Amino acid sequence: MKLAIVTAYPPSKVTLNEYAYHLVKQFRQKESIKELILLTDKTEGSKDITFAENGCKITVKDCWAFNSYSNILTVTKAINATKPDVVLFNLQFMKFGDKKIAAALGLLLPMVCKLKRIPNIVLLHNILEEVDLGSAGFTSNKLMQKLYGFIGTTLTRLILQADTVAVTMQKYVNILEKKYKAENVILIPHGTFEISEEEPNYSIPTGPLQVMTFGKFGTYKKVESMIEAVERVRASTGLDIEIVIAGTDNPNVPGYLAKVQDTYKHVPQVRFTGYVEEDEVPQLFKESAVVVFPYTSTTGSSGVLHQAGSYGKAVVMPDLGDLALLVKDEGYQGEFFDPNALESLVVAIESIVTNSDYRKALGQANYKAATAFPMTKITDMYLNAFDAILTHNISCSRTDLKSPTAQKYI
Repeated sequence: MKLAIVTAYPPSKVTLNEYAYHLVKQFRQKESIKELILLTDKTEGSKDITFAENGCKITVKDCWAFNSYSNILTVTKAINATKPDVVLFNLQFMKFGDKKIAAALGLLLPMVCKLKRIPNIVLLHNILEEVDLGSAGFTSNKLMQKLYGFIGTTLTRLILQADTVAVTMQKYVNILEKKYKAENVILIPHGTFEISEEEPNYSIPTGPLQVMTFGKFGTYKKVESMIEAVERVRASTGLDIEIVIAGTDNPNVPGYLAKVQDTYKHVPQVRFTGYVEEDEVPQLFKESAVVVFPYTSTTGSSGVLHQAGSYGKAVVMPDLGDLALLVKDEGYQGEFFDPNALESLVVAIESIVTNSDYRKALGQANYKAATAFPMTKITDMYLNAFDAILTHNISCSRTDLKSPTAQKYI
């Protein structure tokens, strides 16, 4: 099988590039795949396709660019040139751009594959019905939100023209089936990127306790409350705590972290790491005492939560939306806080950093949850879904051949 994946890919800074890296790492080791074709965004550096494990051939085609209006043409041209057997789209609604027309044109690509009769699956990481458009950085204007809702509904209907749409949460399956009467939606969990062969020992380095957050910040992920909460925890406990803010600005809010850094320059032991390279991620998590999610809303299943679980880390999460659902559905545990109450976040962080036994217990529960869905299992689920599409297509072809019209020409 020649599998093409339409996605952003490291060293890209476009969303979901890290997820694609781990998909590729596992797909290339599958015996049924003879070649992986990466249809990626254009980057200055070469794509990171060097892996320690043996695997199939990888072909890279840099064929699209963020906010380009021609992506639908250039990706289609690349598909025609590489002739994949099946195509996987690694998508969310602003994957191809933060400009409306560019984003919408890119999302037409699954329908193009459908028209070309190339079996395809869309991995849709979020649905607009579950996104707070204001806090997620789309728009706060009520009229524009209604317009976005109409556009989102239209685009969702187009995306659902794919052979199969995979979503990471059962709630999304329910919404798409109920609202759109969709019959081609399946649940494939987000999965855990890296799981060590040995269970973590749940220890942390000597020195300051590292309270860490990781992501792209400025829209619904804001770090001011975390900095202020840790200041209060320091004052009430006397603990030596370092604040680690790992990641970059959300593309919709350039300059956000620089402004935060200037605003809180008087606060000691606040470290901004900038972009974290893939090989630096394990150490970042291993050195952390607790991982904090300073979110005001959510837009889908959290990759950071799965990463925290894979390293056996305690987490502090807002009691809202999809994060709360993940705890229920996948077995993660953590200290919850009210995102509208700073004191609630203070109490949540303090309850973990002052109790090592509790911290370890949360880490153990999260490691157990993370190991239930390793990426090798997730990629098998995608291959099974492709097999189902191919089998269905063969069955339909045979049925067509038996029709009176077909028999006339046999």
